[in-house]
Amino acid sequence: MDPLDVMANIERATPYYQAIFSADAQEVIGYEVLGRFQMENGDVISLGPFFRDKNVPSEYLLEVDKIIIQKALNYFTEQNCMLKVFINQSADLLLEDQGESLLELLLTYVPKGLRLDNIVIELDGLSSKEENEHLHHIFSYYKTYGIQISVANIGDAGGNMDKIGRLSPNIIKVNLEILRQSYEVAAHQDILHSLAVLSRKIGATLLYERMEASFQLQYAWRNGGRYYQGYYLHKPSPVFIENDFAKKVLKEKFQQFIRYEKRKLQAIHQFTARLQNLIQPLLPKKIEMEELDEWLLSIAEKISEISFRMYVCDENGFQLSSNMVKDEDCWTAIESSIGKNWSWRPYFLEHVMKMSMERKGILSDIYSDIDTGETVRTYSCLITEGKFLYIDIAYNYLYENQDLL
Repeated sequence: MDPLDVMANIERATPYYQAIFSADAQEVIGYEVLGRFQMENGDVISLGPFFRDKNVPSEYLLEVDKIIIQKALNYFTEQNCMLKVFINQSADLLLEDQGESLLELLLTYVPKGLRLDNIVIELDGLSSKEENEHLHHIFSYYKTYGIQISVANIGDAGGNMDKIGRLSPNIIKVNLEILRQSYEVAAHQDILHSLAVLSRKIGATLLYERMEASFQLQYAWRNGGRYYQGYYLHKPSPVFIENDFAKKVLKEKFQQFIRYEKRKLQAIHQFTARLQNLIQPLLPKKIEMEELDEWLLSIAEKISEISFRMYVCDENGFQLSSNMVKDEDCWTAIESSIGKNWSWRPYFLEHVMKMSMERKGILSDIYSDIDTGETVRTYSCLITEGKFLYIDIAYNYLYENQDLL
């Protein structure tokens, strides 16, 4: 699209609205305002390429942006809509005048019924450290008016997480499109999981966007997503929809997801109980450190079906035994592991305390093994006072028992 054609027919620039749904009420909580342009033949095309074109002068972008926002706010106030309004802004445009022109425009609609605490300014991507410091000041000023901040285009770059933390947005918008890519899916899932953890720590709401399939909705539901957006639920339109537009499909999908998760949790509970019953009779009442390798070899045959490695640590995470590792059907002691410390691992000491107090074994979450890179779980339990057994579950076994993955 020629930018001059847009400017010559700027009255054809118009807002479209894509609904955003909540997990808790399964209803529309707001709309993202998207720029569209009506062609002479009646077709409506996205203005996304226009706004992303680095050759378009900033004054053109600001003028078209203002037209779209004005039309959108007119529609919101005419409809007496009390839902959230998500307004896209680029860092460059905001920094042109430190966000003053946008704020002035929003304030003119307050007498018409616009509530500033329903406005969400959506930053499209992140900038350099210096620019982010300026943006932080702008956002802090906006927040004094009740305006909320969202950071978008997150999910494909894990290195942005420190920048997100400094900006402290109200909403983190995660792009689910990467889950449709067949390569490096596991790495992307780790990044998305890290974003879910970060959002909880800084008190931000997770909004998953570009949702085009049921499995993406399931991922968002499982990973802390409160808000959902995408063609799977609603395609952008020039008018608002009923608040319960997707309520039926969301309720049905949530019930499916809940049944699936309950089945997985039951399988994990049963597997943990089975290991507990298998290992308990094999635990010695007392054992010296120099006897640990021999004892591990004596129980290896019992767990050969499920495990590829086992070892013993003390309550502070120092390894007391060799790594007993299975190669084919043969178990070998790797003595170089003796003395290593694993207390730095997430939840290690927490699990040690829990095992000591409750006298029950624990099955870990799924994680990637440092040595093999494979997906594993670890079962651990108290042997005798101050000594703990760790059994790494082989991926092949987990794969054959899908509910454990």
